[in-house]
Amino acid sequence: MVYLLHFDRKLHHAQHYLGFSDNVEKRIEAHTNGQGSKLVEAFIGEGIGFVLARVWDGDRNLERRLHKRKDSPRLCPICQKQS
Repeated sequence: MVYLLHFDRKLHHAQHYLGFSDNVEKRIEAHTNGQGSKLVEAFIGEGIGFVLARVWDGDRNLERRLHKRKDSPRLCPICQKQS
């Protein structure tokens, strides 16, 4: 599964994290506990919360394709509601 995290506010230029996991719930728990990616760890360290904004049924190839698009705000339903 490919997932998109939306952070409560930006940290420098970023407000989203796009990732892949076979077990999204367990991966979210790892992110929350500071055992995820360095980017999510930086947000957590700044006290910035996040929510799971979207999930796609897909593999790492889909994750790479979505990363290459570089348009997470357009993929994020939370950002789309705010527009």
